[in-house]
Amino acid sequence: MSTSELPPDAIQRVLFVASSVHVYNIPPLTSTKGYSAANWTADNNKRQIFTARLRIIEDAVPLPDGSGEKLSTNVLLEDPSNGQLFAAAPYTHQSAVEAAIDSSRFFAVRVVGEGGMKAVLGIGFEERSEAIDFGIALQEARKVHHMDDAAMHNRGKMAATPKPEVKKDFSLKEGETIHVDIGLKGRRKQEPETIRDEVKENKALFSIAPPPPVDKGGGDGGALPSLPPPPASEKRRSRTNIPPAADLGFDDGEFGEFQ
Repeated sequence: MSTSELPPDAIQRVLFVASSVHVYNIPPLTSTKGYSAANWTADNNKRQIFTARLRIIEDAVPLPDGSGEKLSTNVLLEDPSNGQLFAAAPYTHQSAVEAAIDSSRFFAVRVVGEGGMKAVLGIGFEERSEAIDFGIALQEARKVHHMDDAAMHNRGKMAATPKPEVKKDFSLKEGETIHVDIGLKGRRKQEPETIRDEVKENKALFSIAPPPPVDKGGGDGGALPSLPPPPASEKRRSRTNIPPAADLGFDDGEFGEFQ
């Protein structure tokens, strides 16, 4: 809806204004990834149409029954010299404006001309800050129109839709049998030779005879021989058994003391 078609009691609110935006005649989309702005600016901006003024306008039109108002948001491309409308893009869905995949300053806009003709134009901002403000204004418009809630609701419905369960036939066909092997699965069976070696080792351990019991009655029947007691220590010799000094070759006192 253009400005001239609005009723006199309608209210318009300007959400964003950019005085200089480059408009491009972009090629059709050939990739599912999105639009690439490098193709728009190639060959010295050969695809640029002109430089326009861009405005985001929110219109509030009262309903006839007085129960409320109808809100609409449009992205307008206008002649900066006289304000004449060049193209308008009704912002009714997120896909109406898509950011380029290789630059944050370029966007693809789906415009609707006179008679309902549709086309996709490219726009490019000279300043990155203007492109950021443009994205914020579109985000506010999505909140007003509950576009994000609708997108989340659609995704939730798709996720909640149960997938058809594929039934598998496990029944036995004619002539088929099932073989069940019940045994000690995972255990290694012992070889017969290993079992015989273990039996021989067990017999060898118990073939040694125990020691004979100790005879407490003093008999010789199997008792261990007793060791003889150690020899008794000799008594110290008495002084009377020591021979006299003369016999040992000592002086008998004849010479007396040294003079």
